[in-house]
Amino acid sequence: MIPATEQSAALICVGQCKMAIHVEGLLAIIIFYVLILVVGIWAAWKNKNSGISEGMDRSESIMIGGRDIGLFVGGFTMTATWVGGGYINGTAESVYLPGSGLAWAQAPFGYALSLVVGGLFFAKPMRSQGYVTMLDPFQQLYGKRMGGLLFIPALLGEIFWSAAILSALGATLSVIVDININMSVVISALIAIFYTLVGGLYSVAYTDVVQLFCIFIGLWISVPFALSNPAVSDIGVTAVSTVFQSPWLGQIDPSDGWMWADNFCLLMLGGIPWQVYFQRVLSASSASYAQVLSFLAAFGCLVMAVPSVLIGAIGASTDWNQTSYGPVPPVEKDESDMILPIVLQHLCPPFVSFFGLGAVSAAVMSSADSSILSASSMFARNIYQLAFRQSASDREIVWVMRITIFVFGALATAMALLTGSVYGLWYLSSDLVYVIIFPQLLCVLFIKGTNTYGSVAGYVFGLLLRVGGGEPYLRLPPFIYYPGWTTRQKEHRLTREVEHFVEQRFPYKTVSMLASLLSNAAFSYMAKYLFESGRLSPKYDFLDAVVTRHSKETMDKATLVAHDNIILSELAPVQPRHGGSVAGTFLNTDVLTDEGHMSPDSSAE
Repeated sequence: MIPATEQSAALICVGQCKMAIHVEGLLAIIIFYVLILVVGIWAAWKNKNSGISEGMDRSESIMIGGRDIGLFVGGFTMTATWVGGGYINGTAESVYLPGSGLAWAQAPFGYALSLVVGGLFFAKPMRSQGYVTMLDPFQQLYGKRMGGLLFIPALLGEIFWSAAILSALGATLSVIVDININMSVVISALIAIFYTLVGGLYSVAYTDVVQLFCIFIGLWISVPFALSNPAVSDIGVTAVSTVFQSPWLGQIDPSDGWMWADNFCLLMLGGIPWQVYFQRVLSASSASYAQVLSFLAAFGCLVMAVPSVLIGAIGASTDWNQTSYGPVPPVEKDESDMILPIVLQHLCPPFVSFFGLGAVSAAVMSSADSSILSASSMFARNIYQLAFRQSASDREIVWVMRITIFVFGALATAMALLTGSVYGLWYLSSDLVYVIIFPQLLCVLFIKGTNTYGSVAGYVFGLLLRVGGGEPYLRLPPFIYYPGWTTRQKEHRLTREVEHFVEQRFPYKTVSMLASLLSNAAFSYMAKYLFESGRLSPKYDFLDAVVTRHSKETMDKATLVAHDNIILSELAPVQPRHGGSVAGTFLNTDVLTDEGHMSPDSSAE
């Protein structure tokens, strides 16, 4: 990929012209990076005591702010949950690809609906209980061992996502600035890690505002110049007619209908159980605010996708032979994933393209920083504190968070530089989040009576059914061949290497998710019946999931969802599964009071 990029860069400019343009591009990117770094540090300084004066621990303030993120900043940072470098580059690529087109650009609508569904059904019960991370309700109901198991796919998803977008950033910068790809990735990661270390969620949230402004303005400035380039045909014509390639609107073949629906459900439902989303939900000043922020972000996702769609359409409508890029289109050079920076570079004036690319590079960090913070928050709280060091001081947790922010950031950076299949790893891990964590979240919030036995069964069934379907990006062959499977081949245009792989046309991801959900409920009720009926001796309840609690569960799930104002006296007679110090960590005394006061959400309403 890089040799082809350097070759195409050589066609653009020679001699002094080349050096001047590269200096301008480097200067533009440095300005964007310095701006983001300054905003991140300022946000950390401005909010250094936020939440602490109200009795909140410093560690929680880093994870979720002071639970006082307002509507303006909250709307931007919630939008940045999914709108980043991967989102805008991936949308443009999908629209540009022949045989794909807008019909297969599912991310804008999929993630927008994900935020709507999350706001309608998940934001309120999670925020009203005063949880700190997404894993809190799992550990509260299923225990610390099961919480540790669920941490694995959640962590992999965050790390691989960060690595994938850092890798995309390096490739993007190498296209337009011709700087060393490794250096660009390392510098970008260091900046994101630094301001996240200093300010936690506040720095992430305030830099999100700047980054989304940069994306919106940078891309919209570029679109008119690209559209007016003489090499670009009318995108209204190329949308429905074949000019340089197949129409960019695309179409869904009936035989691909189930596969399209499977991927759409993955985006819509699998986009909910991520710590990056609940990090924003739990930082909102009330449950109602969390819902409103989700709806605002859904609208923001659609708005931010428009320039990317137009740039993809422009790429599909361009006679590349009339441009400095050369006669061979990007798709034939295996560079369709970089269509957005290619359009900016070859169809826009230099000063416009560099401003646009600076915005794109800034966008990448809006995703990388929050993912790294999410991973470190879950580890510090749910693994280190609740599973191993229940007596850890707040200062100790803060230092664990700082160390893991650096470690996870370094790990994502190393993967971006050293692993060729980082996108395949992210695809698989995001599938596991959908197949494993989403049904577990449904059970823990909405299905009364599930227990650790059902949770383990759901985990195992979901994992086997998804991994059994294989993963072409990782060249992982399937051992379960679902109905409608077919063998396809792909020829790499540069190496002419032919790769054969199995394509599963059956919606096996969604079926795996449903199987995980049903097995969780079925095995939970079966275990409950066997132990409570006396068919199994209490000594076999080795997970302490049924006999030790009987019908009195630690914070009954129906109560969690049905009532906004839970008083501590309701919880008093319950025999907790864990020690009092562990159970107490889940109860935010600012949210759950013993005098019948309403939750922040109730009072806000």
